Amino acid sequence: MAGKGKLFIVSAPSGAGKTTLVREALKAFPGLFYSVSHTTRPPRGDEREGLDYFFISPAEFEEKITRGDWLEWARVHDNYYGTSRSFVEDCLQQGKSLLLDIDVQGAMQIMASGLNPVSVFILPPSFEALSQRLLNRGTDSKEVIEKRLMNARVEMDQQHRYRYVVVNDDLNTAIKEFCAIFKKEMGREG
Repeated sequence: MAGKGKLFIVSAPSGAGKTTLVREALKAFPGLFYSVSHTTRPPRGDEREGLDYFFISPAEFEEKITRGDWLEWARVHDNYYGTSRSFVEDCLQQGKSLLLDIDVQGAMQIMASGLNPVSVFILPPSFEALSQRLLNRGTDSKEVIEKRLMNARVEMDQQHRYRYVVVNDDLNTAIKEFCAIFKKEMGREG
């Protein structure tokens, strides 16, 4: 793939603050574009179609698996998530830098794809802090939180496979560290 665009992938366990950091990087770098993933889970809070996710049915998602339409896809927390292959390839060929906010399973697929992504893992300051953040969020049942915490342990064990790791303890510090990665990798001021 001979485009000038850089591909960034960002992963974190639920509740680590990934969404906040991604929003800050997108504000700081106008030349960075966000890849909207597809999912079969229902929208949360004020999530909007086409902005936060493309919400599709499990049947539609599975049809796209069969056709090979996904650059990466995974089943996480009993829902499918995936990234459109054609969207990513088109952006990179047009010289656009693209940020993907994806789970560890999807990140591993992209790292193995030959696209040479810049990979960033966001860690919570501790497992206890992560648990408290999920409880405070108030968007999930106790059972869902327990499942997210079990998955978080597995995901956090994969942090060594990422090029960069940012610990989100103090938000302002984490934003500075996160944005410094994009500044370095994109080769220009933010």
